[in-house]
Amino acid sequence: MTVLSTAEVSTLGVALRARTPGAVQAVVERIDERPVVVVRMDASERRGALSSTASGTLAEAARTAKEQRIPLVAYIASSGADIVEGMAALHGWGQAARAIAECSGVVPIIMVVDGPAVSGPALLLGLADFVVMTQDSYAFVSGPAMVAEFTGVLIDNDELGGATAHARQSGAATLVLPDADGAELAVAELLAYLPSHTDSEPPRWPNSDPPDRLTPEAGETLPRTTTGSYDVRDVMAAIVDDGRVFELRARWAPNLVTAFATIDGRPVGILANQPLAVAGTLDIPASQKGARFVAFCDAFNLPIITLVDTPGFYPGKDLEWRGMIRHGAQLVFAYGRATVARICVILRKSYGGAYIVMDSKRMGNDVCLAWPGAELAVMGAGQAAAILQRRASPEARAAFEKDYETRLLNPYIAAERGYVDAVIEPAETRREISRALHLLSSKREDLRPRKHDNSPL
Repeated sequence: MTVLSTAEVSTLGVALRARTPGAVQAVVERIDERPVVVVRMDASERRGALSSTASGTLAEAARTAKEQRIPLVAYIASSGADIVEGMAALHGWGQAARAIAECSGVVPIIMVVDGPAVSGPALLLGLADFVVMTQDSYAFVSGPAMVAEFTGVLIDNDELGGATAHARQSGAATLVLPDADGAELAVAELLAYLPSHTDSEPPRWPNSDPPDRLTPEAGETLPRTTTGSYDVRDVMAAIVDDGRVFELRARWAPNLVTAFATIDGRPVGILANQPLAVAGTLDIPASQKGARFVAFCDAFNLPIITLVDTPGFYPGKDLEWRGMIRHGAQLVFAYGRATVARICVILRKSYGGAYIVMDSKRMGNDVCLAWPGAELAVMGAGQAAAILQRRASPEARAAFEKDYETRLLNPYIAAERGYVDAVIEPAETRREISRALHLLSSKREDLRPRKHDNSPL
């Protein structure tokens, strides 16, 4: 990995600023000793309206980030394309959008919203890998006036596109911080887990937490009954370094947790079903959230740890009509094309289609582990009895369920057939994951050349 010297960073930053005059300024800075292209918009000048010149600055910054192979961080505060300038402003915005799109999968893209992000600038947020919003910021494609004119619904900026709305409803906000200072700290922490570009490895963290530390508290988290709920983040905290978990999109699709952490100093991405929210079932937002996260980790060489505890997909007419098939396939697709190290740990339930979707062995994971109480099956005992014993007496149905649980709902059957590599005690989870990460640290896959895949959207 090539690291620019302080003099080179300064020279490049001065050159970039010289080429980008106007209300938008771009410069190469160091964030925790790493060079980063930083773009800042001045919202005090005509509320940050983007002229063709300003959009040109953004495009030039994106091109510089791609050429120099360093992350792009943009601070967005804009009321949209400059109406006075007309089509030239729209043309400039299009150039910026294309330049940012060309950075995707090459260098990390982080956008910070500390003010308005309206129309075109709002759409740019959708191109970013991560969006950090301050509490008082807002973003939308069509504002309250347009909503009222076309639909008759009266709504304010905050309700339509405030940080809370994007954190809970749209999923556009990765993180929400109180102010700009908090946002800058969040950007620095995000970058600490990431490589500068797709052809480099994530930076190793200094670590004093023994990689072979036993984690009995991970197993103690689970309730005694298979239907009891618990917070899977407690399991995550038990197995990662120093209990430090950096959760992303915490308020959107809470039935699936996505987070960065380190294990033995190695940055990893973790996906986990969350039994606290709709029993950890998968729905459309969870599928989208997981697919986007898996794709990012794969693009930037972060090993993926999947913690599984789900009874399946959430049923419902509304979900099916909204495209559960297409969106559920997004998560399957993301795992299926991922080439980074992938480790799956089945904590408790893993049923039906959700078993496949959550990085099962036949989806290509490298190591599949299961706890002794894990249940792997097409469906649970009660569901199976409802189908196969629907005319049986209550006694016969109860006997069927007990036999089903004994014969089929355990990880050893799956292990015999090669669908699970090892059944481990919960206390061994950190140690086994650390060993697997060490063995897989040199994993590489040669991909056949193709223009691009056709991801389900």
